[in-house]
Amino acid sequence: MLFHSTIRKELARSFGATLVVLVTVIMTMMLIRTLGQASKGSVNPSDVMMVMGYTLLGQLPTILGLCLFVAIVATLSRMYGDSEMVIWFSSGKGLASFLAPMVRFAWPVLLVIALLSIFVWPWSNQQIQDMKDRFERRSDIDRIAPGQFQESANGSRVFFIDRDTPDNRSGSNVFISASERGREAVTSARTAELQIIKDERFVILRNGQRLENTKDKPGLKVSEFEEYATRVGSVRAGDPDAVPPRSRSTAALLRDPSNLHLGELSWRIGLALAACNFVLLALAVASVNPRAGRSSNLAFALFAFVVYYNLLNLGQSWVGSGRFPMGTFLVGLHGGVLLFSLLLLAKRHNNWSWSFWRRTPKAAR
Repeated sequence: MLFHSTIRKELARSFGATLVVLVTVIMTMMLIRTLGQASKGSVNPSDVMMVMGYTLLGQLPTILGLCLFVAIVATLSRMYGDSEMVIWFSSGKGLASFLAPMVRFAWPVLLVIALLSIFVWPWSNQQIQDMKDRFERRSDIDRIAPGQFQESANGSRVFFIDRDTPDNRSGSNVFISASERGREAVTSARTAELQIIKDERFVILRNGQRLENTKDKPGLKVSEFEEYATRVGSVRAGDPDAVPPRSRSTAALLRDPSNLHLGELSWRIGLALAACNFVLLALAVASVNPRAGRSSNLAFALFAFVVYYNLLNLGQSWVGSGRFPMGTFLVGLHGGVLLFSLLLLAKRHNNWSWSFWRRTPKAAR
């Protein structure tokens, strides 16, 4: 049908343009954030692009949901502004008639959102967590690039190595500045070697000097040494039970339905349900007067998306803390939005007034 094909074509054009713009903006923001994490030593600099890619993949359900919502609102607002809706209304098409072509266009996107939120979201988070854990388990010395000052993971020390060996276990012209428990110390040595003693990493400094100052005591203590050892980390593996809920698979969350896991489940299921509600909500809020401005309608739609998205986050926190059961939250929020969208769509389709006992005499557009 001409009606269905026209609507789907307009939606596809608007959806594609919105997706390109949003992905470009979000990738730029993610790149800036990931580079900041790499500069602080939280992410391996060589893994920046992979971390950014996994992060973008995990955020795709939200991005696609927003693109779908904005595409519908923008398309209908343009049709209202160009008086195209008047033509369709005059041909006997009501506002509710637009729901069928929109669903036919949106169902593949909704299916992708559901699959991404249920399966890809935890997988991408797990990949990012694994990369960060591998990098965090490295000692402070392992993270140092020759010729560069590098801050330790906890920020209490600063390291510098002029050059190191291919095995990364020894180096020359070493500088260490440490500040802890009210003491400040600067240690320099000609050579350094990394050794593992009883699952602890130690740096053995040779032929160096140590300057130490205590904040509550005046004076500077200077000492020279031929060999000096300082602990720089541990080689113990991380606790496998410490995996955050967002990095656990959906099946693992279902096997252990704790409050935190149910909160994460409500978030994943909520993303799919919210995307379905966005189709109805966009159709309902986009039905405006042709003489009204388009920007105000789009601004209201974006405001509605932000409120809905924040309610998802708030509900995840409530379910995770045990304040609300997961089923009650899902039915209350998403069922409430669905009912509101249907009532608003019915009102505008039939030109009802807000008074339940009175209906306007005007014919439906």
